[in-house]
Amino acid sequence: MPLRSLISEQQIRERIAEMGAAIDRDYPEGILYLICILKGATIFHADLARAIKRDAFLDFMGISSYGLEKSTSGQVQVTKDLDISIEGAHVLIVEDIVDSGVTLTYLTRVLAQRNPKSLAIAALLDKPDRRLRPVDVKYVGFKIPDEFVVGYGLDYAQRYRNLRDVCVLEDADTPATTSDASIQLT
Repeated sequence: MPLRSLISEQQIRERIAEMGAAIDRDYPEGILYLICILKGATIFHADLARAIKRDAFLDFMGISSYGLEKSTSGQVQVTKDLDISIEGAHVLIVEDIVDSGVTLTYLTRVLAQRNPKSLAIAALLDKPDRRLRPVDVKYVGFKIPDEFVVGYGLDYAQRYRNLRDVCVLEDADTPATTSDASIQLT
């Protein structure tokens, strides 16, 4: 399937550095956990963790609502839970993309029951036009149009995760209408 670059590796690096600085300012003290949502957020999680200058702990959760499809099934399941207790800690959920909001609504409800001191979301990408459930994302890398994207950890049927850019996956049913000018830094 044809690919079109939407956000370059350089743009991603610069924005993650800004996000890391904002997180450092917002969480000057206390325990901070960066919870990576597998598998898509792994690359973003690693780069964001390195951009944060303060001490932070890393853990991982597996959540699935897509399977091998291009859109959410609406059914959310935990495929890997945390290895640590988050009670009394600042928790930052690190997600690759906020799309329908179904997965993050479920996940924030689950984690809030574990009594963290605070709970927030950092997402590399936000697709607000696809929202089915309201989600408060504290740190957003880029707002993007409603196109199916891959690369920088995001996949289609487990492919394309290793691309350095975020790319639009184009096929016969997807017109190429977006230019880099439609990307919004937040």
